[in-house]
Amino acid sequence: MESRVNWLLLGNMMLVSFLIGISHRIFAISLPTIARSLETDIVGISWALISFQLSTISLSLVFGRIGDLHGRQSVFDVGLLIFTLGSFLCGLAQDILQLVSFRLLQGIGAAMAQAQGRVLAMEAAPENWAGKTQGLMTTAHHAGFLFGPSFGGLIIDYIHWRGVFFLLVPLGAAGAFLTWINRKRSGSSATSPATIPHGSIDYLGSFLLVAATVALIVILDRRFMEILSPGWQIGLVIGFVALFSGFILREAIASSPILELALFKIRLFAISTICLLLVTIMQSLTGFLLPFYFQEILFLSPTFMGILFMSMPVFSVTLSPLGGYLSDKVGPRLPATAGIIFFGVAALLGAFLRTDSRWLLPTLMLALGGIGTGFFYPPNHTAMISSVPQKHRGVASGALYMMFGLGNILGITLGGFLMTASFRFHTGLSEALPTTADPSAFVAALNTTFLAAAGFSMVAMFFSLSRGKR
Repeated sequence: MESRVNWLLLGNMMLVSFLIGISHRIFAISLPTIARSLETDIVGISWALISFQLSTISLSLVFGRIGDLHGRQSVFDVGLLIFTLGSFLCGLAQDILQLVSFRLLQGIGAAMAQAQGRVLAMEAAPENWAGKTQGLMTTAHHAGFLFGPSFGGLIIDYIHWRGVFFLLVPLGAAGAFLTWINRKRSGSSATSPATIPHGSIDYLGSFLLVAATVALIVILDRRFMEILSPGWQIGLVIGFVALFSGFILREAIASSPILELALFKIRLFAISTICLLLVTIMQSLTGFLLPFYFQEILFLSPTFMGILFMSMPVFSVTLSPLGGYLSDKVGPRLPATAGIIFFGVAALLGAFLRTDSRWLLPTLMLALGGIGTGFFYPPNHTAMISSVPQKHRGVASGALYMMFGLGNILGITLGGFLMTASFRFHTGLSEALPTTADPSAFVAALNTTFLAAAGFSMVAMFFSLSRGKR
């Protein structure tokens, strides 16, 4: 690789990372408004979230493999166009079915672009810049988290909810323009030496992976499972086990597997993947529960709560480049472990929340989570991608986003389960659901749940320290 940095390529990857980051948050805050406008309920609008998650979780690994085989830049370009088209169509949706379908398309584009973006960013710079590039990518992504709520609120208040999707179109077009400029300037093909086709797509393995992921997400959706009979619930679980087992067996014998199982023999890759899953579960759990505490226990206004939640991306945006720099200097183990410690301390503080606490303590939890993000994610992402051979880096990047998505869903599911079990213990009511009608029991359940999250951090810390220096 050349010693110079291709700033045009790196800047393009950062722009698209920002684009996908802002699309997450700008859509999340518009959910109530869109639900009212399209005359649907919370279950209906939730599928607009789930459809996007289904695409990114189930297809990131597949598209990562396709990029390894047939050129990462080509897959990235198509993905960006599909994401931009999906965003435009979401803005035109006339009912909830159309919105769910277009969000599915948008998620397919995001999966294609994300699976290539971090690898292309790494290839845009010398090898000793691997951590720095991942730090810049994390900064760009969380900048979208930072500005998404404010931009979305302004658009909804002064324009229309459809504008939150139309805003993404010119950003996508700018990314496509930068891609065209970079191609024209470099005069090279979309297939780099590391991605010369050397195999075929394992279509059966891809199908089994997508089907298993869909089954798992449905199983973890408590609202959907509650409407099924016990027989269907058991059948769905058995189906997931069969599909996932079939996928593993298929990958073990396929000549050109979607996921090369031998990659998990690489200690740094395997342990970094485990750490990512554990940390994402812990972070998702915290982010899922704290809004209920702010709004239902402390009675803070949504506007003020939104301002407080900015404390997390402010720190993640500013500290991610430092986390990447430290990874280049000392390896991923120490900065990533330091990030896990910050996450753990944040969760531990949650065990001290009270019904009469002020907003400073939970805000400190958010800030510590932002610091943890800056120190953990860039080194851990660098470790996952750079530890595998170049011909498998698309798969490593796809696995990264797959684990991130699964961790988010598992965190929400685990948070709901722990809250329910703890709330029933504290109230002595076997059928009770967590509600702020009994604030003391609700906060006590929060304390127990956050204490369990702190336990997750101890496990993640152990794995992180055992990953090795490089």
